[in-house]
Parts: sequence; C-alpha cells; structure tokens
Amino acid sequence: MSKKVKNKKNRIVSLRFKSVAVVLIATIVLASIGAIISYNVYSNTMDAHYKTLATNLAKTAATQLDTNDILHYYNEVKKIGEFDYEKYTNDEKYRAEYDKKAEALKDEKYNTMLNTLFDIKNSFDEKDDGIKYLYVQKIDGNETTYIFDADNSEDKYQLGTVREISGPAKEAEHPEEGLEPFISYDQDDGWLATSYVPVRDNDGKAVALVGIDIDMDKIMADRNNYLKNIIAALSIAVILLCLIIMIIVNKGLVNPINRLSNATSRFVENRSEDANKASELSKLKIKTGDEVETLCDSIKQMERDINEYITNLTAVTAEKERIGAELGLATRIQADMLPNIFPAFPERSDFDIYASMTPAKEVGGDFYDFFLIDDTHLAMIMADVSGKGVPAALFMMMSKILLQNAVLSGMSPAEALMAVNNQICANNREEMFVTVWLGIADLRNRKLIAANAGHEKPIVKMPNGKFELYSDKHGFVVGGMEGLRYRDYEMPLEKGTKIFLYTDGVAEATDANDELYGIERTLDALNTCKDEDPKTILREVKKNVDKFVGDAPQFDDLTMLCFEFKGFEGSDNDSLTLSATLDNVGVATDYVAEKISELPFSEKVKNQVSIAVDEIVSNVARYAYNEEETGEFSLRLQSDDNGISITVTDKGTPYNPLEKDDPDVTLSADERGIGGYGIFIVKKTMDDISYENKDGSNVLTMRKNYN
Repeated sequence: MSKKVKNKKNRIVSLRFKSVAVVLIATIVLASIGAIISYNVYSNTMDAHYKTLATNLAKTAATQLDTNDILHYYNEVKKIGEFDYEKYTNDEKYRAEYDKKAEALKDEKYNTMLNTLFDIKNSFDEKDDGIKYLYVQKIDGNETTYIFDADNSEDKYQLGTVREISGPAKEAEHPEEGLEPFISYDQDDGWLATSYVPVRDNDGKAVALVGIDIDMDKIMADRNNYLKNIIAALSIAVILLCLIIMIIVNKGLVNPINRLSNATSRFVENRSEDANKASELSKLKIKTGDEVETLCDSIKQMERDINEYITNLTAVTAEKERIGAELGLATRIQADMLPNIFPAFPERSDFDIYASMTPAKEVGGDFYDFFLIDDTHLAMIMADVSGKGVPAALFMMMSKILLQNAVLSGMSPAEALMAVNNQICANNREEMFVTVWLGIADLRNRKLIAANAGHEKPIVKMPNGKFELYSDKHGFVVGGMEGLRYRDYEMPLEKGTKIFLYTDGVAEATDANDELYGIERTLDALNTCKDEDPKTILREVKKNVDKFVGDAPQFDDLTMLCFEFKGFEGSDNDSLTLSATLDNVGVATDYVAEKISELPFSEKVKNQVSIAVDEIVSNVARYAYNEEETGEFSLRLQSDDNGISITVTDKGTPYNPLEKDDPDVTLSADERGIGGYGIFIVKKTMDDISYENKDGSNVLTMRKNYN
C-alpha cells in the first residue's frame, strides 16, 4: 500500500473520530447538565432534610431543658476557677482534679437532664446515620462553655469545658441567638449536618445553645453511588451514538474537510512554537467552489482575528492581573498603616478609643491615627485627602507619616500642622490637599489641645449631656498654601467626656434618591447610643448609615473614631492645669463651681468663691507672662470638715498681690484711681489668703470656711 493511500486512510479515520467528537461533546454537555441538575436536586433535598431534622431535634432538646438549671450549673462551674483547655488536654493530673470538681457539681437533676439528652440522641437511628454529637453550651464573648455533652467517648466535653468559638459561630454577630443549620466536613468526624438552637428563658432571652451534629457519611456515599450510575449510563449512550455517527460519515466529504481539520488542529501548536511563523492553515488552498471553500476562507480570517485577539487579550489580562495584585497589596499596606488592633491599649483604664475605615474603592484617601506620645499624652488624627483611589492613598500615607513625626517631635497640634503644610507645599505639583483634625489629650491634666485644618467639626459629649457639634477654630487645608498659620484651642476633659471624629463620608452618605445622610442624622444616631463604649457607638452609627444608604453604591470613604475619657488613675481629681489665657478663665471658674456645688455653702458664698477665683486667674492670664510666652497655671482644691482651700500656681513673673495697699473705699471712684479693687474684694470675701514664691512658682492660697 502506498504512503498516499495510508495517509488518506488515516485522514478518513481521523475525520470520523472528529465527527463523533462533535456529537460526543454535545451529548456529554447535555447529559452532564441533566446529571448535574438531577444530582443537585437530590443533594439539596437531602441536605434540606437533614438540616431540618437537625433543627427539629435541637428544638426538641431545647424544650426539655430548664434555663434556670443551666445558669445554675454554669455559675457553679465558674466558681471552680479559670478553665485551661490546653492543660486539660495534656496534663492528666490537672484533668483528673478538674473532672473531680466538675463531677461533684453533677447532682440528680443534672444527670436527669443529661439522660434526657441521651434519650433524644438514641431515639434517632437510621442504620449507619444518627446523631453523632448532642451538647449544650453557653457562649460568652469569644468563648463557649459546655454544660452538657451527650457523649460516652473519652473525647466528650466535661462540664465547664471552655473553648474558643470557631466556624460559622465565630463569624456570626450574635451567635448566642443560634445559627442557620449547615453542612460541614471534618477530617476526624466526616460529614455532619449541624444546627444550633437557643434555649430561651421566660422573657425570651437566649440563655444557652443546643448543638446537634448528625452523621451524613452514608448519605454522602449514596450521592457518590448515584453519580457513578449516572456516569455509567452516560458512557453507554455516548458509545452507541459514536458508533452510529462513524457508520454514516460521508466518504465524499473526507478529503477537503480532513485537510482543513488537520490544518486547524495544528493552529494552537504552531502558535505556541512560533507566533510569527505562518501557520499551515494560512497556506491552505481549497478550490472546491462550494461551501467547503467558503468555510476554509472564513476559518483563515478567524485565525487572523484570533491571533490578534489573543495577543491583545494576553497583554490586557497581564496588565489587569498586575494592577489587581498591586491594588490588593496596596489595600493591605494601607490597612496595616492604620491602628487596627483593638483594644488598642488594653493596659490603660483611663481612656478608651476605637476607630474604623471603610474605603469607597480598593484604597482610600481618608485616614485616622492615634498613638501615645508618652504615658500621659495621647495624639488623635482624623484626615481626609482630596480625591480617591491610588493617588489619594499615596498622599494619605505621606501625610500620616509627616503628621506623626511632627507630633512625636514635641510640636503642638498647630505647630505640627504648620510644619507638615510647609513640607507638603514644597513639592506638591498635583496640588492635592488634606483636611486634618489633630488633637493631643493631656490625660493627667484633663484637657485637650487641638487644631483644625479645614476638617469637619468634632462632635463632643460632655458627662451627663448629649452629643453636640463643637464649634472649633478652623484653618485652611494642609497643602493648600505655603506659610499658613494654625491656632490651637483647648477643651477640658471631664470624666465621661466622649469625642466623635469623622470624615465627610459619614454626613454625605447618599441613598438611592440622592438624599444626604446629614449631620442631624449623625447626631441622632450618636445620641441613641451615647452611653455605650466607643466600639459600640461606631458600630451603631455604621449600621444606621448602611440602613439609610441601602443598595446605593458607596460614594466616599467612611472613616470614624470615638474617644472616651475615663479619668487618669494617677492624677489628682481635684486639680486642673490650663494655659494662662483669658479664654480659660471661664473654664477655671466653671470647674470650681462644679466642685463646690455639693459643699454646704450658701449660694452667696459660692458666688463669692467663683468671683475670687475669676479675679486671681484673670490676673495670672493678664500679667504673669510676657506676650511672647505661652504659660500655664494650675488650680488645686482641698476640702475638709471645716471648709475648702483653693491654690492657684503659676511660673510667671514673681509677684505678691497681697503687698499691694488696699484701696481707700471712703474715697470716690475718681479719687481712688484704677486697680487694686479686685484683690481687695478677694481679701474681704475669703476667710484667709496667703502667698509664697516656691521653687520659682507663684503660689497663692485662699481659704473659705463653712461658718
């Protein structure tokens, strides 16, 4: 047989198989779709059955339990002491001692309830399937404590066993309220249908969870057998169909189609070897004058289009993957740049702080920051960069680092903003800017010094008050113009003071009707949870914003921070230190008025004390320091059974106001002249007043007795 005949025979056989392959693929696809639908219906039906079964059994078990008894055993087992699961697992002595204590708590009622759970567990048995685990647990925070475990194996959970919650329960916002039933696989336990149902008291409050795990290994094996039967039937049908197609292939169509087929089959191979080399298909010439020739020309054009498309698609895909990878990395870097571990300062009890940021894109321009400058000073920053996306993120990271460095170098908020503004303006070709609120909380002296560079007004809640906008002094944005000056302002920090900082993404959140969330809704949301901790406050505000926005896309970054001052343990609760300015005279008198409000003074005497403090502090603010100096004064109150002593201390120019002669009140105002009357009133209204210059400080002490 000649080589030409052999090649022809090979082409005929190849074409027949290719014809069969087309039918084969179509048959497999259709059969696979039917098989998948059938298999999914079967699987979903069985999954739903077992989920419902697990839930019903868990509900049945829950109805058999007494919430008071559960709480009783929970409280009793907690009296044993803190449970160490690691030691319980690995230390036999610890395990034996703990088991002994736990067993001592199991009275007749406990065993009756446990036996009831065993009865429920043993009542369900479908050959190899059944309830694998039935247990009762109480969730407290991130931990769960086992109360009952209907298990006779050595691995059962003892009364009081404490484990960290995991799986769906860890992701749930309120796991104590129960979970939707789910199917899971574990290497040790195999396939399980799991349901958690709460045990509720008479008030409907969830006290504990009943957990049931049903063994699904058998049903999973049945699924595999079902799938194997479908595949076997499909294979037989495909083989029969292929044999029929091979018989009816028209030999007269073989030669031209086979040539075209061979050339087409080598298209991918030739492209992978050398994309620039002319393919066999492009060289193919078929002159039949019919549809086969038209098909050949069409395939040649398709080859050219595919080559061009693949080249473009490869380049575009590679670029998208690179950009996607870089954006993902940028997102992680940006998140890691912000404080994101809470509680941020677990060792501190004098304040609490929490913050969150939800960028509108992969990366955003908003940022917050907080850090301890030293043991008694906490810096807080809330900022919003112009623009969005990668440019804003880069500008944000630069601004954050510059601000932090400036604050840590010892600058005040205003000085830090001035320094960073000049640094940014020195090389800001893109003319980007950032709004910044920067505050430093003096935790010991209970005051906040802050400066605002075009940012949103902070929202402040004073003790026993509600959240309100705080009208602070605004400067221009950072990066807007070189040489700008900013001004510090001061706010007292009383125990219970809360400060809410945010970006415009909160108030400007927009719903589907383009309506803004607004500052009024923000205040309402804050005041509905004003007495909660910062984390809860931010969570509730975010929830309220999300509810308002609905399905509308997020337009801007959503960034919030909440700070609560709880009182510095090491400070004197009856002292206050402020900058020596006239603005703080009212702060000092309000502070004294609050402190003496509960003392047994008449209203007249209280007013006399306030006037005396106003006079002394005003003199310090006006005359103690030069205009170039930024001085401070401290106010200290000491009360006893007989009255109260008020001491005003400053480090200004030494001056004893008691040495000034008293004015002659018998003379007319014109004859007396100006000055000296204020200290005269202090002398007359106070029971005792003294002055000394100690360690370079002016120390003036006033005394007012109850009688």
